[in-house]
Amino acid sequence: MTTEEIKRLPTEEKFQIMETLWDDLREHFERAEIPESHKELLRDRRQRVESGESKLLDWDDVKSSIGRP
Repeated sequence: MTTEEIKRLPTEEKFQIMETLWDDLREHFERAEIPESHKELLRDRRQRVESGESKLLDWDDVKSSIGRP
């Protein structure tokens, strides 16, 4: 199915396809192996926050500040 064919589908059918895709992706994600490099990056970031070297930012604050000087 091409992108153009998908665009011509009724909205209800598009939602059904999206739900099927999300279910399939979730299933694959839950079985996926997380690369050690990603785990190490997260450990490093967590350690910097815990040591006070970095701080966590509230996502809503970050979103509202995007594009502001």
